[in-house]
Amino acid sequence: MPEIIDICPVTELPPGAMRVVEWEDLEIAVINCAGELFAIEDRCSHDDGPLAEGVLHQDACAIECPRHGSLFDLRTGFPKTLPAYEPVETFSVRVQGDLIKLEVE
Repeated sequence: MPEIIDICPVTELPPGAMRVVEWEDLEIAVINCAGELFAIEDRCSHDDGPLAEGVLHQDACAIECPRHGSLFDLRTGFPKTLPAYEPVETFSVRVQGDLIKLEVE
């Protein structure tokens, strides 16, 4: 059964904002990309770099790894550019009332 984690009020994560949360031994970046919420493992599959420290490309809903420049699709977790070639995990995000919630398993 999935676990639901409260992240923050919607007003605290405006478009372009990111927040990293920890769940068990995993860091997850919750990202507001042009008004749409996404959650992605905060780890580049190429070298384990922190994705949330990279540039958010809101027009493409992608995040760029700050170490080597791989772009990851926020919807799927799949890399769009090299050197990364393996996807990272994505998670379901929803808004309930005025609270952003994250579903993890």
